[in-house]
Amino acid sequence: MAIVDVTIYGAGIFGLSVAWSCLKRGAKVRVIDPGGVGAGSSGGLVGALAPHVPERWNAKKAFQFDSLIMAEAYWAEVEAVSGLPSGYGRTGRLQPIADDRLLALAHDRKAEAKSLWQGKAMWEVRPITDFPGWAPDSATGYLIHDTLTARMNPRLAAKALAGAVQAKGGEVASAADEEGRVVWATGWQGLLALSQELSKPVGNGVKGQSALLQHDAAHLPQLFADALHIIPHANGTVAIGSTSERDFDDPASCDDALDDVIARAREVCPAIADAPVIERWAGVRPRAKSRAPMLGQYPGRPDHFIANGGFKIGFGMGPKVGEVMADLVLDGRDTIPEDFKVAASL
Repeated sequence: MAIVDVTIYGAGIFGLSVAWSCLKRGAKVRVIDPGGVGAGSSGGLVGALAPHVPERWNAKKAFQFDSLIMAEAYWAEVEAVSGLPSGYGRTGRLQPIADDRLLALAHDRKAEAKSLWQGKAMWEVRPITDFPGWAPDSATGYLIHDTLTARMNPRLAAKALAGAVQAKGGEVASAADEEGRVVWATGWQGLLALSQELSKPVGNGVKGQSALLQHDAAHLPQLFADALHIIPHANGTVAIGSTSERDFDDPASCDDALDDVIARAREVCPAIADAPVIERWAGVRPRAKSRAPMLGQYPGRPDHFIANGGFKIGFGMGPKVGEVMADLVLDGRDTIPEDFKVAASL
């Protein structure tokens, strides 16, 4: 008889979230990752947990909304069980509004958000003067301010979640035997392996480069401007990123593309113009062919499952991904949206 009910390959956000949800339902869980906790893209710097715009509602947007709403209680519990900080904070986000057409659209979306976000968060239009010294320049003088967006320190969060898994009796190991049902949460390399196994492309890796600056703006909302995320973290740093590179030779190298990101971020946000860069990071994020998370049965392998394709929204989706995968793996109950199912990428 197996002493482990569920083996999970991959100690990134999806693998650890599935482990945590399964443990909370009484399963015995083992997580295996030769690289260690957060060795892949879950060990990055940025940590922007941002929603889709509140319009043209669909299953993907509803799923992400549910996960973002779950996050505050989820990470509070993880921190309490592990005794470790996650860096979570629902501090909101500012986005400049470029012209009158987009200003009118932002006002329309305010009404949509009131309904679709169920009164649990707000989408507001506010003057840049409400955020002196921090707000990015806006041609209209106005910003979108949403209160649903949150921040996360990816490395701290991965360590806290792994710590909670272990505190609740789960295993996290670099190598161990495979027992019970198996979940593959193996990131971009797992998507490439699955593509080769099935002789068809189901996903790939997209390289991202980001940087960490020394600047204390912990109480301020994050910014999204000029296609950049600027994220104040609780520890007195600001993360900025990122690039999206489909073609790359070295997945871990930083180059001129990151220099451009840093320069643009300093222009967008003068408050960090002189902040020293304390770390540069590059890594590869898993992007499924469907552009949505890939969740469900592993093709051709009974009792094997896939949880992959978090791409840029893995930490935001993590709490809900863990729940629906536990439904499937432990109870055989499929609550996964159609667009997220493995078949959507085949």
